[in-house]
Amino acid sequence: MIRVLIADDHPVIRQGLRLILSEQKETFSIGEAENYLDVVRQVRNGQWDVVLLDISMPGKNGLDALKQIKNEKPQTHVLIFTVHPEEHYGLRALKSGAAGYLNKACDPDTLISAIVRVAQGGKYITQSLAEKLASTLDTDFERPPHEVLTDREFQIFNLLAAGKTVSEIAAVLALSVKTISTHRTKILTKMNLRNNAELMHYSVRNGLDLSQSIDSLN
Repeated sequence: MIRVLIADDHPVIRQGLRLILSEQKETFSIGEAENYLDVVRQVRNGQWDVVLLDISMPGKNGLDALKQIKNEKPQTHVLIFTVHPEEHYGLRALKSGAAGYLNKACDPDTLISAIVRVAQGGKYITQSLAEKLASTLDTDFERPPHEVLTDREFQIFNLLAAGKTVSEIAAVLALSVKTISTHRTKILTKMNLRNNAELMHYSVRNGLDLSQSIDSLN
């Protein structure tokens, strides 16, 4: 039996994943968590073979949860399952201890294969993500400016570059407008940019697909 904790703030997603897992030849014991506090509590108090973890959650996000999980129970296997393209958060997730990174656009067979592999102690990453990870081991590798941002800053950067206002971002992330404004200032400083328009131009130049950032707000 594989014990899987589904951590996603959308009930429809959790129900759909539960249905997919229940129809497999493998036997799954399934739990659900809807936010950061819920998933951390359940990991702290239970025993899970795989935590299937979304990134976009209100308040502290999935990457925050990942770091807390690996800090408290480093043996827990975490598979990121998200709408965000791997070029957005893939490297960050792997460096924070995720055992794999999978996009929600995948088919059910791929999802099951990834869960089983991770439950057995393996990794699930695409070839392109593996190559990006390997390239970071090169001491001469120069990271682009957006990769020096913290996980929270990068999340806010994506939303700002997608055209969202500070107030809209604050409402979705359950943070104050002042906090988002402070993050925005730090982002501009770290990236040596002056305004939101330059953030947008930077995203286009670097091929960052922001459509998923917009979708994650809906």
